[in-house]
Amino acid sequence: MLIFRQLFDQQSSTYTYLLADSATREAVLIDPVFEQVRRETALLDELGLRLLYTIDTHVHADHVTGAWMFKRRTGSQIAISSASGAEGADRYLQHGDRCEFGALHLEVRATPGHTNGCISLVLDDQSMAFTGDCLLIRGTGRTDFQHGDARAMFRNVYEQLFTLPENCLLYPAHDYRGSTVTSVAEERRFNPRLGGELSEDDFAGYMANLNLPHPKQIDFAMPANLACGMTANDPTQRAEPQWAPLTYTFAGIWEIAPQWLEENLGAVQLIDVREPDEFDGPLGRIPAARLLSLGNLAARADELNKDKPIVTVCRAGGRSAQATVILQRAGFAAVANLAGGMLRWRAEGRAVENGSM
Repeated sequence: MLIFRQLFDQQSSTYTYLLADSATREAVLIDPVFEQVRRETALLDELGLRLLYTIDTHVHADHVTGAWMFKRRTGSQIAISSASGAEGADRYLQHGDRCEFGALHLEVRATPGHTNGCISLVLDDQSMAFTGDCLLIRGTGRTDFQHGDARAMFRNVYEQLFTLPENCLLYPAHDYRGSTVTSVAEERRFNPRLGGELSEDDFAGYMANLNLPHPKQIDFAMPANLACGMTANDPTQRAEPQWAPLTYTFAGIWEIAPQWLEENLGAVQLIDVREPDEFDGPLGRIPAARLLSLGNLAARADELNKDKPIVTVCRAGGRSAQATVILQRAGFAAVANLAGGMLRWRAEGRAVENGSM
């Protein structure tokens, strides 16, 4: 059974795709983004997946790939087209190759036109395909740089993508309007650049007159991606908190384990964000906890010490997770949520005040 997630990077409007075999837990990531490596790593950990490959559909001009960072963090292999010109990959893909994960695989189809190293990836049962910047939702990638070729793109769309079953779902590398998925049938009929009765000449003329601006990030993205994202600097690693052993969740929250907190209560400011009746109620409270209800937290944040780490706590961990967001917006850098809240704290038999349960 396939595990599938569509992930989004807002800055570059890039989609990253996670596919995994639910039986073996082996996974691949398509078009990972450097700034989202921590987020995607957290998702892999939460789902219990082992990343085998990162696959870039081409050398991107609008963001830096996370391929090298994932290799460093997870041991995954880097895969990219053999025609891409990129250095440092573990596997250079050619038309017809397979990227296997568990009992599933992605078939590589060469679809140059946006760049000369573009590939599309088709799931083994042809129920979905990942088209990179070749075929977008009601659009296509541009063809005016990186050895782009409008006529090659037109032919590759018709020969490699439009020959898939009509109900095959198509997932692009980008979308700038909020659309998430399309199908072969839709694009054959409705794509305004090459669908319907439009010819190769029509498409070439259309693309020659787009007059698009220079990609904003191309000057640093291209060199980085030609090295598969390898860098001497590692901002995602450097930003890891050092004040406690924290876990980063896919929801974007730093969490702390009850055991560490119990052993280090004097090293943090412990803020209980429940309501007063809960703070004094039967579930009890952690010794040294200070009550600052969630509704009042933003207004009273200046009462807290920015030089001492903060741990937030509530009944089950939901409100206190939101509290970490509020505190970070208020300028507090060292903030974490108590995983599981008071329910977990009590279930593990840890010390409380005023509790009667």
